[in-house]
Amino acid sequence: MNKTYRPKEKEIEKKWYIINAEGKILGRLASEIAQILRGKKKPIFSPDMITGDNVIVINAEKVQLTGNKWENKLYRHHTGYPGGVKEKRAKDILEKKPEELIFHAVKGMLPKNKLRDRMLKHLRVYKGSKHPHEAQKPEELTI
Repeated sequence: MNKTYRPKEKEIEKKWYIINAEGKILGRLASEIAQILRGKKKPIFSPDMITGDNVIVINAEKVQLTGNKWENKLYRHHTGYPGGVKEKRAKDILEKKPEELIFHAVKGMLPKNKLRDRMLKHLRVYKGSKHPHEAQKPEELTI
């Protein structure tokens, strides 16, 4: 009978990657980041474990959207009160908190289970080209 290989926590080697979001399309960038966070491209991938790597995204304010999505794409949430639906356009979010655009897109592409919040802790998004993770020696990843 065949046994499935299951990696132990000690065997999982986590790398740090840095991705420059300048000129990249938001959805395509987010899908690549989600695969790295989940560990899908590793030979030790297991769907019930976090086998992914850490990702640093810089230049979040220079990400692109196709078509008229800057004006037409709406991000909605409900406050919990009657009539409490709040809407923001993608353009407004980019001006105030561009990190939220990438974070929200990646969050939507990860599996909706208990591991999603733990995977998102390995994602760091920064507005400019500076980040405080030089000590981890991140590898530059081109997408």
